[in-house]
Amino acid sequence: MNKQKLLSLGILLLAAVHYASGQDLKLNDLEYFERQGVNVLVYNNLFTGGFNDEKNAGIELIHHGVRTGQGGAVRLSNTPEQWDLVPDISNRKIDRAAKTIEATLSYKDYEFNSRVVVTAKGKGVEISVYLDKALPKALEGSAGFNLEFLPSQYWQKTYLMDGRYNRFPRYVVGNTTTRPNSEKPKQYKGYKTADDRGTGKYIDPLPLEKGRTFLLAPDEPSRLVKITSQDADLMLFDGRMIAQNGWFVVRSMLPAGKTGKVLTWTVEPNAIPNWIREPNIGFSQVGYLPAQPKVAVIELDKKDKPLSTSALYKIGADGAATKVFSGNITPWGNYFKYNYVKFDFSSVKTPGIYYIQYGALKTNNFLIDSTVYNKITDATSDIWIPIHMDHMFVNEAYRVWHGEPFKEGYRQAPPNTDHFDLHAQGPTTDTKYKALDLIPGLNVGGYFDAGDFDIETGSNISVVQNFVRTWEYFQPKRDQTFIDQKQRYVDLHRPDGTPDVLQFIEHGVLNLVAQAEIVGHMTQTLSNAVLDNYHHLGDAASLTDGLPYNPNLGPYEVAADGRSSGVKDDLWAFTSRNPGLDLSAATMLAAASRALKGYNDDLSARALQQSKRLLKEATELLANRPQDSLGRRGGSNISTNLQLYISTREQQYLNKFQELLWPALDRNVNMNLLTALDAIPHMDAAYKEKLRPYMVKYKEYITGLEKNNPYGVPIGLGNWAGSGDVTNFGTTVSFASKYFPEIIDKRHAFKAADYLYGCHPYHNYSLVATVGATRPKSVFYGNNRADFSFIPGNVAPGLLFRKPDHFENYDDWPFFWGQNEGTIGGNTQYLIFGSAFKNLVK
Repeated sequence: MNKQKLLSLGILLLAAVHYASGQDLKLNDLEYFERQGVNVLVYNNLFTGGFNDEKNAGIELIHHGVRTGQGGAVRLSNTPEQWDLVPDISNRKIDRAAKTIEATLSYKDYEFNSRVVVTAKGKGVEISVYLDKALPKALEGSAGFNLEFLPSQYWQKTYLMDGRYNRFPRYVVGNTTTRPNSEKPKQYKGYKTADDRGTGKYIDPLPLEKGRTFLLAPDEPSRLVKITSQDADLMLFDGRMIAQNGWFVVRSMLPAGKTGKVLTWTVEPNAIPNWIREPNIGFSQVGYLPAQPKVAVIELDKKDKPLSTSALYKIGADGAATKVFSGNITPWGNYFKYNYVKFDFSSVKTPGIYYIQYGALKTNNFLIDSTVYNKITDATSDIWIPIHMDHMFVNEAYRVWHGEPFKEGYRQAPPNTDHFDLHAQGPTTDTKYKALDLIPGLNVGGYFDAGDFDIETGSNISVVQNFVRTWEYFQPKRDQTFIDQKQRYVDLHRPDGTPDVLQFIEHGVLNLVAQAEIVGHMTQTLSNAVLDNYHHLGDAASLTDGLPYNPNLGPYEVAADGRSSGVKDDLWAFTSRNPGLDLSAATMLAAASRALKGYNDDLSARALQQSKRLLKEATELLANRPQDSLGRRGGSNISTNLQLYISTREQQYLNKFQELLWPALDRNVNMNLLTALDAIPHMDAAYKEKLRPYMVKYKEYITGLEKNNPYGVPIGLGNWAGSGDVTNFGTTVSFASKYFPEIIDKRHAFKAADYLYGCHPYHNYSLVATVGATRPKSVFYGNNRADFSFIPGNVAPGLLFRKPDHFENYDDWPFFWGQNEGTIGGNTQYLIFGSAFKNLVK
């Protein structure tokens, strides 16, 4: 062989070595393991102490852009449920030289600690579990290492266990056994998660397969993962057997009586060679007005070289597509994981059907037309809101959404009761009622909070305030819902001669006034007494039996007269007094009294009476609290005094409003500006002029947003995604540009609309169910989430941020409330935004 050939061969071999090493997992600067197409996060996101297992913590796998695996940790059951115990994570250590991440996992209830060490090994990671002390006797046969995989990404794909072929089921199948409740490890705060119907046993799924080498999805390279263990069996479980939000679980038991390294797995996620994530072309699925700004934001893999131009095509009446515009791509820069560029086609103003083409990628179609925003709130007001009316039978054509729930009423929560939905009853009831007394008259009006069936009082207060603002500013006469309070009956798409929003206000106030009159103040919540009821899916009327609990009857026994039962399913009222909540109620009731005047005068007068009383009592209670560092005592009643002034025109309320407003704006313009704008129609010219410097400050905030992220709107990075921040931003801009057009440009409101309707990270689906006809999200975390469906008009929280750099929003897995659950507060906030935005663009 001559020298030239030897040199060429050497170069080829060197290139191959560099290519192979370049494909190894590396511990990056963000403290997770990475190669192109594969991210392995190691306790970057921790289990919470609130709702415990939220399926977004532990060791996580982001596989070709989608988070497909999570929950990697030592767990105490085969298929952990939401309220099962989760480990505290402490002492997370990074050793870059050894390419390891180590964390200590603790179960304080059992005084049990373990260490999990994850080490980069070629194209995968080695996961090792260490015990400094042997497994506690109580956890022998219960403690094991789990890693969970997202069912929607794996169902109907194949798997191999030790060479045996099988397929992941689309719907849960498999075998279970039952075990005595005494054998089940503790759950969070002792809550049971399944009604054993008196059997004294719980359901435990059996493994679908068992072996030492497990291949997930060899038929789908983008989801292929190989897991091997030399020292323990791998077991595959289907967590959906006992909870619809369960995942596929791979598990190995920890051995009894051993210390040191007791378990080792090797996990090798496949990476498609030269994989680059497909661009996400963000644009409004609803479409655009001819004259508005039209800017698509294109999200690119950082290894993807941006193109120089993009094009717009118009679809003609004959179905043919014609290029009508070609424009330059302008760079924005990096934002967390991806690179962003923009395509401005604002110059295209001719009405029609269009799509964007970027390279070979074509979007679905959208409209340019003067009518695109006309119906953006109709589904929310016509369908989603009335479906969430509590204590009513709700019908739609041939479908019953739910019967009349909770006919038996609500009982007084016992003192010192902790609650699984982050509520608590204090050491006293703060009412005239004793523990478990039936509180008469609370089973009227109100709205289900979200994907569950409780009445969150704080949410319901904000809901009525949202309705009142919508009514007073925009006077919507839309009437598409039949609502009869005497019959407790609602029928969708059936006008009854009264504007729906007025009836929505009435329905909310009925419950909140009842709380004020009967309890004496606002409850924290009217909610489930047992966890088995709380996570109920289906018809709300079937959550309880509709009969008051009778302790003289046996379990599940019904009295001879049919008026009571031995079922402990009655809901509880958590009544510990919160003067801040009373202030919020006083604000809302003052505003609602105006809206109801002339429609329901009796309820209007009662609302105003309770508003004044609650304001007086709450102010006195707060006066006895210590001031915080900003000189406040437990909260502010700026809005309360404004609403009472508007309702009564009494000078005392105006004086107090002015006294509190300006220092609050100095502290935080963003938080208080909308309240300040609400006052403008009721104030003199001097007030508006005094507000002007704060509008300049708000403009600076908007400019900062455009530098912060490519979408130019506030993007939340917490455990609840940020659609609410965006709708509030859009509403504030809509009002600010109305009163101060020379300072605040209304184009910023269009950015909020674009974001909600598809111009956002991760994908380009509209975040409002059925709004954005071509690509709206199709699954949501509603009370029908087990059907993988939606309730029209629902607004998703949106793009959930997972530390350190990943946004996500699943449209094939509804069970993440932080990104998919529409709430009554958020959806009525959207109603205001949609109304204000439509008014702005007229």
